Formats: sequence, structure tokens, C-alpha cells
Amino acid sequence: MTSPTSHISTRLRWSLFTVLCIAGVFNAMDRPIIAILKPDMMADFGWTDSDFGDLAAVTQFSAAFAFLFTGWLVDRLGVHRSMQLGASAWSLAAMAHGWAMTTWQVVAARVGLGVTEAVQTPLTIKTVATLFEPDRRSLAFGFATLLAGAGTIAMPFVIPALALAVGWRGALVAGGIGGFISLLAWMWLARGLHQLRQSTIEPVENTVAEDTSGYGPILRNRRTWAIVGAKALSDMTWWFINFWLADYYRKEFGLTTLELAVPLAIAFAGSGLGALLAGWVSTRLLERGWSVNRVRKTVMLVSALVVAPLPLVLELNSFWPVAIMMGVVMAGHQGFSLSIFSTITDVVPNAKVGRVTSFGAFMGNMGGVAISLVTGRVLDAGLGFVPLFVFAATSYLVALAWFQWLLPDIARDKGALAAAD
Repeated sequence: MTSPTSHISTRLRWSLFTVLCIAGVFNAMDRPIIAILKPDMMADFGWTDSDFGDLAAVTQFSAAFAFLFTGWLVDRLGVHRSMQLGASAWSLAAMAHGWAMTTWQVVAARVGLGVTEAVQTPLTIKTVATLFEPDRRSLAFGFATLLAGAGTIAMPFVIPALALAVGWRGALVAGGIGGFISLLAWMWLARGLHQLRQSTIEPVENTVAEDTSGYGPILRNRRTWAIVGAKALSDMTWWFINFWLADYYRKEFGLTTLELAVPLAIAFAGSGLGALLAGWVSTRLLERGWSVNRVRKTVMLVSALVVAPLPLVLELNSFWPVAIMMGVVMAGHQGFSLSIFSTITDVVPNAKVGRVTSFGAFMGNMGGVAISLVTGRVLDAGLGFVPLFVFAATSYLVALAWFQWLLPDIARDKGALAAAD
């Protein structure tokens, strides 16, 4: 079957995808900014750890709620128009933080950002399913996460300098400006493609329109619940580390905001390299004739075992081994997450990819809401990080058990195969 994207050159495919990933870096800037500049914001507004946890939970909940709609939106609009709408909306929402002078104004800006940035995840998965052949999708996901990791590595160095120059509000405004620059680059690269055929980079509405009607068929499918359950359990640990790792370093090792740069860079370097390695290994194993089922679950199991020793960091008295261990843990998460996203493109018809991805992200963000609320209260109660690290260490193995129970055999769907043939 010939795909509507088959005539696009490999270079243009990767160029478009690279710009989308860079836009995603600016989309996600708010999370490390909030974590790194937590003391400044707490000093400005008089927040406690519970207040900070509540703010993180509000952001996660607004994103989770939005995911129920953004997947449907991406399936209906296609890749090109979703990029235009999404990048414009989340960039404006990030810039709105520049005018936040009270706690409630910060909350309003965070809600707006949570809602609008929820376009990015289904848009990325949809783009991979649209532009790349099935055996190359894991590599594309790994590349996307590597770029995101590279951006996140730079942030502990860039954000304090930005905050020193323009304040934490200005740092978030800078993220919005970067989002608009990325959108302009996308528009330049995509010029003419929609004039050739609108379905060139948004094939769904012209091929399987009846599949874009709603969530009913998706929610009745065991594959959906296998994906979203594993996503929710594993993402709880991801959001815990994203929002609270900087705070852990401060409390356990007395690091200042500037001193956080290198250890956070190590953690997110592990994240990017882990994703790229998992994507490369998955692609090579598929090329060698391994079944999709064997590849996805092997990578997930290895990734879960990599995260399992996490509580051991609490027994280490030296800081640098802890920093390296956190990088390994982040690598494990990304290998696990990459396999979940790859499974979506394996088993879900292209016309439904956005909605299944968004429902998985909804559940993942609801896990983030729960862990943010629990973490703030656990720390305020004086229980420390021990119970939180123990939970994080086991969450991936539980997620894999759930995934195996509901999806014992992964087989590629014909509708998923057709997108980029």
C-alpha cells in the first residue's frame, strides 16, 4: 500500500520531526523551571512543600483533563494543523507566566499551560506513525527523547542564568518565544506540502474518517487498558523524579540552585541516552528477525530491572554515585516508556493513534497528580524519601506484569503498518 507520505524525502522527514522535537523541548521547559527555581517561587509566595505539591498536581490534572480531548483533536486535524494550533497555544500560555503576580495568577497560568501542552504527546506519536515505517519508529522515539534530554540537560545551566537576568517569570516567557520560533521553522519546512495534497502530512481524515468519532471503541479494547495501565504506573515515578529530584538534592546534600546544574544534567543525560539506546536496540533486534512481542517486552523488562535498585541511593554517602545512579534510573524509565509508545504504533490503527496516546497520557498525568499530592504530604509529615523511592523501584515491574496480563502477545495491526509503507 502506498502511503500519502511516501514521496517525502528521508531528509525532510527527519527535518520536520527534529523541529517538532525542539518545539517539544520548549513545551516542557516549565517543569524543570518550576523544580529548579522552587526556592525563589516559595520565597515570593510563601509556599510550603504541600503547596508546591498542590501546584504540581494542578498542572498535572489540567494536562490530564486536556488529554481526553487533544488526542481526538490531533486525529481530526492531522499533524500539520495540530502543530500550528498546539505550538501557538502552549507558547502563549508559557508567556502568560510573565504577568503572574499572585498565587492564583500562577495557578491560572499553570492550568493554561497544562491544557495546551497536552497537544505535544499525541502530536509526536502521530507524527512518528505518519512519517516513519514501523521498524524505524523505535529509533525515531529514541531520537526524540535524546533531543528532549539534551534540552533538559542544558536547562539547569541556562535557567539560573535566565532567572538571574530576567527572573523566573522571564525564564518561562523565553520558553514561549522559543516555541514560536520552532513553529516558524516548521512552517518553512512544510511549505508546499499541504498544497500538493492535504493528506501528505495529515492522512487520517481522508482515509479512515469513521475511526475519528470518539473514545467508545478504544475504551472497549484490552490493548488500550494494557497500554494506559502501564503508562500510569510508570509515569508516577517519572513525574516524581521530575518535580522532586532537585528538592531531594537540596535536602540531602545541601546543594544551591547553581550547584544543581551538573547533577540534574547527569540525570537527564541518562534519560536521553537511555531512550536512544533502547530505540537503537529495538530497531536492530527487529531487523534481526525478533518478533515485536519479544522486542518490546525484553526492553521493558531490562528497563524495569535497571530502575529496581533505586532505594540503594539512600544508603550512599557520596554524592556523585547518587547522581550517576539517578541517571541510570532515568535511562531505565525512558527505555520502558519508549516501548509503550512503540507498542501504540504497533497495535493501534493510525486513525486512532492520537486518542490512544492521549488516553495513556491522561492516565500517566493522573498518576503524576497522585504522586505530587502524596509526596508533598509525606515530606511534610517527616517521613523522608524512603517510602517514595521504594514505590518508584517497584512501579515498573508492576506495570510490566499488568501489561503482560492484558496484552500477552503484541502483533502489528494492518492499519498501523499502512501509514508509512
